[in-house]
Amino acid sequence: MFARLLFLFVAVPLIELGLLLWLAELMGWQWSLALVIVTGVVGSALARAQGWKAYSEIQQRISAGSAPTEPIMDGLMILIAGCLLLTPGILTDVVGFSLLIPPCRRVYRIWLAAWIQRRFHIQVGPFGGPSPDAPKVDPLGPDNPAANRSGRVEIIDSHVVPNSEEVT
Repeated sequence: MFARLLFLFVAVPLIELGLLLWLAELMGWQWSLALVIVTGVVGSALARAQGWKAYSEIQQRISAGSAPTEPIMDGLMILIAGCLLLTPGILTDVVGFSLLIPPCRRVYRIWLAAWIQRRFHIQVGPFGGPSPDAPKVDPLGPDNPAANRSGRVEIIDSHVVPNSEEVT
């Protein structure tokens, strides 16, 4: 995890700086600065328009009674795209614009869903209560099956109901 954060906060800005300096040498600093400003303005306008579209799709799915998982994931990716496009740099702009292209976003959504399925195990019973086959263990105890050491997070029960004796 530390290596990923180090890469994210040290290597990516250094790569961005190198790309901007190379671009400034190739085209001139004025054009490089103009490119950074234009991509920020155009990217934020596109992200805003697509964000409203995702928001209306979420509302339509909820009113139709279906789960809005795809529009929520699209909205999250559009938010990330807007943040990346407001960050000065060439690499972040390329990734940000790719997140605004619906076919690319579909590929990212499939990748993200596969990553979530590999990383998390979610088990929910009827009506959001505990699953009948979920193990009855202390959620903070050492024998909790979700407290494994493999780095995989398992959400066994997201709804905790206090015992009737403990409620006053």
